[in-house]
Amino acid sequence: MHAEFPGARERWHVAVVDDDIAVLRGLARMLTVRGFEVTTFNSPVDFLSAVGHIDVDILLVDLRMPDLDGLSLQAALTDRDVWLPTVFLSAHGDVSTSVRALRSGAVDFLEKPCDEPTLLAALGRVTELARVERDKTHSLHNLKARVSSLTRREHEVFTHVVTGQLNKQIAAQLGTTEKTIKVHRARVMAKMHATSIPDLVRMFDRLASSGGPSERAPSPRQTSRAVQLVTD
Repeated sequence: MHAEFPGARERWHVAVVDDDIAVLRGLARMLTVRGFEVTTFNSPVDFLSAVGHIDVDILLVDLRMPDLDGLSLQAALTDRDVWLPTVFLSAHGDVSTSVRALRSGAVDFLEKPCDEPTLLAALGRVTELARVERDKTHSLHNLKARVSSLTRREHEVFTHVVTGQLNKQIAAQLGTTEKTIKVHRARVMAKMHATSIPDLVRMFDRLASSGGPSERAPSPRQTSRAVQLVTD
């Protein structure tokens, strides 16, 4: 009877990339039994074509393949701003290659043939990183949902509040009353689930770094000044 994998209660999607069909089948069978969702690819090119169309948590990849090696695949993913916790498998590993892989972001580098306990131990370490990444993605998704619930005027107030402007300053710029800005400001805080202005600033910065929430986002210097103003 197999011992339960530590992350078995969570459904992790592993992409296995190897030019050896027998290896792909063996790994897919073993990982599926252990509770993983597995998608196999016979070449790095096929995997790159699928990136963006499938939701993968972990990458298990052979180092040496005819069309594109594992390190080149890793570099191609980096160029696309795609990060996946990666474990390399290779029958041709050496110290310099493993160091390059680890410095490029690989979690582990295992030599073939690799026994099941060693591979599962490596995947256990990888799932911890995947869990953190999944939590970050989920948190950002929730944050984007909150900001999308803001009205156009609330959105404008949001972008002004995080620069540290007072209600009367915002009112003057938006051509409305200070009382109205107070109402919008309170609604922004409530809809964004912000407990303080520094909390709101951190949310804004995170949204801005992910491509939102405003075309007129304040500069990092402005938002840093906002935190200083409300914490002094």
